[in-house]
Amino acid sequence: VQLQAFGGGLVQAGGYLRLSCAASGRSFSDYGVGWFRQAPGKDRELVASISWGGGSTYYADSVKGRSTISRDNAKKTAYLQMDSLKPEDAAVYYCAADRHGLGSFIRGEHEYWGQGTLVTVSS
Repeated sequence: VQLQAFGGGLVQAGGYLRLSCAASGRSFSDYGVGWFRQAPGKDRELVASISWGGGSTYYADSVKGRSTISRDNAKKTAYLQMDSLKPEDAAVYYCAADRHGLGSFIRGEHEYWGQGTLVTVSS
């Protein structure tokens, strides 16, 4: 599976962005998808994840209530809608794929990793 994240950009605090993760190659619907982010000087953080069928999701406390993860297996694309953005949301956002359940992402594991997209939030 090849992954490409896009949709980042510059947004004012309080604004919103919808990130997309486009997949190609092997069956996307066999894989859970996780969104990670990494800001300069900070550890990589799991932001949200979704199971292969979309029935199970996970959100980090830092984005819970402000973000929605979803997927469209027919389009081989996963999404991360982020609302009420804060300056601390600024980071490079990456998507990842793994067949072994949402716990893999929580442990920092992944089978496939995509190129990131930069999110900048101005205060």
